[in-house]
Amino acid sequence: DGLRAELAVLRPLAGVLLAGALVNAATFGVFTYLAPVAAGVAPVPVVLGAFGVGCFAGITAAGRLADRWPGRVVAVGGPLLLAGWVALALTSDVPAALVPLAFTQGALSFAVGGTVIARILRLAEGAPTMKGSYATAALNVGATAGPVLAGAVANPFWPAAALITAALTTYAFGAPASSR
Repeated sequence: DGLRAELAVLRPLAGVLLAGALVNAATFGVFTYLAPVAAGVAPVPVVLGAFGVGCFAGITAAGRLADRWPGRVVAVGGPLLLAGWVALALTSDVPAALVPLAFTQGALSFAVGGTVIARILRLAEGAPTMKGSYATAALNVGATAGPVLAGAVANPFWPAAALITAALTTYAFGAPASSR
């Protein structure tokens, strides 16, 4: 009965879990191919470092903001994340754009993604022993699917933009009202 009750928590969380997987797919789809994109445009260690420092900044900010205003973090950060992937798709061959956008996108990816994961954990309180595995499974699906999708095209930023659009739509319409 305990496991059955915890698994029952999954159904209303499907939209938030899918949004988490999609955000992570966009993030890891880009990160997997960021070095080849940067090669010949900007120093690869600088671009990867900017992305990494941005990720740290984003998850740190989200940790402070997401508990109070999760809807605002996603509502503001999500469209900015989408705009950034489009900007990178259009300007990834411009050194002056690549490094700052790598930082910004790392920050936004981890702020939005971290907020969605925090919502999963908060909304799955009825599954105390399984909620972490639900969030981890969603992240792992995204971390696997994103690079596969991004690898199918020459520019990983367009799939990232499509994935974020799908994530925002899913979050807006498929998440429990208390998660928005």
